Amino acid sequence: MTPDEARTLALDVKRWAEELGLSRCAITDTDLGEHEARLLDWLGAGFHGEMGWMARHGTRRSRPAELVPGTVRIVSVRLDYFPPDARDAFEVLDDPSLGYLSRYALGRDYHKVLRKRLQRLADRIAERVGPFGYRAFADSAPVLEKALAEKAGLGWIGKHSNLIDESAGSFFFLGELYTDLPLPIDRPRAQGHCGSCTRCIDACPTAAIVAPYRVDARRCLSYLTIELEGAIPIEFRRALGNRVYGCDDCQLVCPFDKFTEPTTEPDFAVRHALDASSLASLFAWTREEFDERLAGSAIRRIGHERWLRNLAVGLGNAPSRPDVLAALERRRDDPSALVREHVGWALAEHAARGDTGFGP
Repeated sequence: MTPDEARTLALDVKRWAEELGLSRCAITDTDLGEHEARLLDWLGAGFHGEMGWMARHGTRRSRPAELVPGTVRIVSVRLDYFPPDARDAFEVLDDPSLGYLSRYALGRDYHKVLRKRLQRLADRIAERVGPFGYRAFADSAPVLEKALAEKAGLGWIGKHSNLIDESAGSFFFLGELYTDLPLPIDRPRAQGHCGSCTRCIDACPTAAIVAPYRVDARRCLSYLTIELEGAIPIEFRRALGNRVYGCDDCQLVCPFDKFTEPTTEPDFAVRHALDASSLASLFAWTREEFDERLAGSAIRRIGHERWLRNLAVGLGNAPSRPDVLAALERRRDDPSALVREHVGWALAEHAARGDTGFGP
């Protein structure tokens, strides 16, 4: 491939990505030395908690050619996801009887949607150049996706550790094509624009952003409600509030997220009223209902038991209304010891507040 052919192909790749519904596309190389040092420091501090795979993968995450031999370029893509039909996030957070689920999880599983688009993009490239080496990723392997996207010029990593685009905020997914094609690379943007702003740090319910650009996952509600398999530490349960799957607080308060445009992707439309359902109604789902209603959803990965665990904590923080207390009582003797423990905590919280919920 001549340099002119490579330049033409790079322009076509970006055009094809747009035609496939991807929000943005850029290309970078594989040098992540600076980010590797930060990764190893973060792991050394134990901030990854029980996500042992992050330590096991080691430098494969920061050295693309070790993960996929022959890789010389990364095609980094962005796919916006904020659902246009979702109930206002702050309204839901302000109503403790409702369950707040991270806005990315209200529709279809993004892994499948994004990976399918990347595969179609690879197919178009193959139509042009013939068979070539590549592998598509959508948060599905040891990839430093935010670092790669920043290096490609799709934005900068903010103090909350999420990627920010100054004209689109941060409510988007990232995906990558690792490839052996020697495409011309895009330049990173100017240094990040967070400046002296600390809104994300100040808004974190559990003080998980322990320093600018440094997050202790062990304190993060997204980690605690999604990745953690055992009991949610008692010290964080009240701070959880009604956030029963993930947490968006640091993004919601970011000044750049006022530029967020609702997604046009129908797969990310709200399903089963998950944007503003009552905690009590969600807690009543049987295992079969959970599996059926969340088929094709990213939420299904945590399983019914952790779903109930999270909801029990939310119900413990909810108003002591009859429906709330009755929902908890119905699962007081749940077969799962994990669920029983969290239900017991929730009932004790209501008892400590001295409000049975059955008064006049």
